[in-house]
Amino acid sequence: MSTTVPSVPATTGPGPTTTPTTVAAPEVASATALRAATALRAARDHLLSLQSPEGWWKGELRTNVTMDAEDLLLREFLGVRSEADTRGAADWIRSQQAPDGTWANFHGGPPDLSTTVEAYTALRLAGDPVDAAHMRRAAEYVRREGGIEGTRVFTRIWLALFGQWSWDDLPVMPPELMFLPPWCPLNVYDWACWARQTIVPLTVVGSVRPVRPLPFGLTELHAGRRPSGRSGRPSLPGWREVFAGLDRALHVYERRPLRGLRTAALRRAGEWILARQEADGSWGGIQPPWVYSLIALNLLGYQVDHPVMRRGLAGLDRFTIRDGQGRRLEACQSPVWDTVLAVNALADAGLPADHPALLRAADWVLGEEVRGPGDWAVRRPEVPPGGWAFEFDNDCYPDTDDTAEVILALSRVAHPQSDPAVERAVRWLVGMASRDGGFAAFDADNTRTLCTRLPFCDFGAVIDPPSADVTAHVIEALCRQGLADSPVVRRAGVWLLKAQEPDGSWFGRWGANHVYGLGCVVPALVAAGVRPDAPQIRRAVAWLERHQNTDGGWGEDMRSYRDPAWIGRGESTPSQTAWALLALLAAGERSTAVHHGVTWLVEHQREDGGWDEDHYTGTGFPGDFYINYEIYRLVFPLSALGRYLKGTS
Repeated sequence: MSTTVPSVPATTGPGPTTTPTTVAAPEVASATALRAATALRAARDHLLSLQSPEGWWKGELRTNVTMDAEDLLLREFLGVRSEADTRGAADWIRSQQAPDGTWANFHGGPPDLSTTVEAYTALRLAGDPVDAAHMRRAAEYVRREGGIEGTRVFTRIWLALFGQWSWDDLPVMPPELMFLPPWCPLNVYDWACWARQTIVPLTVVGSVRPVRPLPFGLTELHAGRRPSGRSGRPSLPGWREVFAGLDRALHVYERRPLRGLRTAALRRAGEWILARQEADGSWGGIQPPWVYSLIALNLLGYQVDHPVMRRGLAGLDRFTIRDGQGRRLEACQSPVWDTVLAVNALADAGLPADHPALLRAADWVLGEEVRGPGDWAVRRPEVPPGGWAFEFDNDCYPDTDDTAEVILALSRVAHPQSDPAVERAVRWLVGMASRDGGFAAFDADNTRTLCTRLPFCDFGAVIDPPSADVTAHVIEALCRQGLADSPVVRRAGVWLLKAQEPDGSWFGRWGANHVYGLGCVVPALVAAGVRPDAPQIRRAVAWLERHQNTDGGWGEDMRSYRDPAWIGRGESTPSQTAWALLALLAAGERSTAVHHGVTWLVEHQREDGGWDEDHYTGTGFPGDFYINYEIYRLVFPLSALGRYLKGTS
């Protein structure tokens, strides 16, 4: 990419609305640097103390109580629910209930109907009486908001498993779709990897239609209304009618499926599920396909004492945290991601490339390389494997985001054996570019939107199109390997420039939200040769300056994914303040905005060198599912402080 951008169409929209950037006074900058250096040393030492003996880092990955509610429901369905598990999960679920009786999907978020219904059902399972005050408040909210009838499809599937909802009133996904070839619309590879791993077992569940009754009913949660279908999500009227007609036809077919075809489809689905169980017993290392795969296999005849089922249930224990607040389940674990972010942060903090902690981390990361094929090869069969996944055990689904960060981390460690793995990873990344030049997380060209219109898909992202944050990380990694002028980086850079929002920001797919997008994209574009004074960079800087909080930090509430009024608005957090600083520093800023942001980090640091961050800043599904990465509040501020001090030395 050239150092200017005349050949790239300028993004339309307003330019900066603030006065030109004000440079911090030298004496102010000097005092800030001294305090930042002290904070950096404390944060660096704290991060080093958290490294495992094997070399990895892993912070807790916290989501919402549906993980815990569904874990109890799974164990009830399989007949393995224990009193201890039930008591611990119920303690945790109660601890997360808001005073009004509801449960939210993220800290400080609004009540969520489906989450509240699932949490309430789990507490009924734990023996909480319906006339208890906290249960009355929850039930009143549920009825007021439309009752069980208004919940998402996945919640009603859980209820149907126990006879609390009719299978006839759920959308149909027949297992026969397993026979659709990859070129055919609505084949399983049209879904994102996380969605296809969930859809396939649910086709089994939906065709068997099991009912294992609970010892109670949920009549108090019904509002007497018709089901809401797609939970209020907009859809083109023509498509709504088409898919409503298709769903009616599938319901007719479900009453009398072709027996031989149905048997073969169920067998194919079962084989597909079995082939994707990981060494730790999980499916993709994430909760949704894991629990549904266990249910599906049980319905196909696998008893709980079968080795496959035993591995699956035992693996859940590894994802379970027990402490004074109760028992909670991580939806996923992120050791590869956390480790390479930690390595990059420590390198930013000035740790030498041959430091023992970095070498141990590199040793462990190299051992986690995914060398075999996965679902990604359906779209890219000619691309040799190479890359990394998010989790401890996930050999089916490496992703470009982790792989890019691994390349960046290994390039900063003096490890004598990293070059071959990096070369394989670079080759794999280049091969995973989508046709439009951008990069998605798990697949290339996973952009068919037809499946998003199905009545079944009313929750979460179900396709994996290119995103600005992932594309930015790939660009930065490839530039670090000397490929800034390569065609793949040039095309990806043009993709990024075209993806800039009219207000100067970038949408953040995997982090909250526009602040994350800017924190990823601006450093990548500058690394690729875009000048800091280019119009796109200046618009980005102006956006960050406009959205800095009066306390000096930055924050963006998760509601920004649904409500534009929240874009760039929210309480200041350590990770989001760091993302903003990373963008501003990459743009060459040494302004009062930077000074105030660094000061905010310094003043909010704990005595042990870390930071507190209750707000969620990670994104699973924009608008639906969010994550609090425990490691983010430490690694990103450390990187920001390190890069700030490097610029002042």
